[in-house]
Amino acid sequence: MQITELAVTKVREMAKAQNLDGHALRVMVVGGGCSGLTYDMDFEEGQKDGDWVLDFHGLKVFVDPMSHEYLDGTHIDYVESFQFTGFHFENPNATRTCGCGSSFSV
Repeated sequence: MQITELAVTKVREMAKAQNLDGHALRVMVVGGGCSGLTYDMDFEEGQKDGDWVLDFHGLKVFVDPMSHEYLDGTHIDYVESFQFTGFHFENPNATRTCGCGSSFSV
């Protein structure tokens, strides 16, 4: 998994706006959406047992073992366009995505 420097900058801006400076980012895959799986991110203070702990441009990222399996090779960026603004996941493991691009299957 890789996270671009722009995405890290946006995560830090969000953390600061929510008074969560110093928190890590948790990236996870959860069940849901039209294709069966969706991406989720949240701020978290500490890691859980079994978490992978990654560092991207100084941002600590926690990933649980199940999510890590689905996210292997995924590239996360922050995109601003007329059609979409937000975090974009490019996942080489996804065999199908829904029409809106918010869920996937493997």
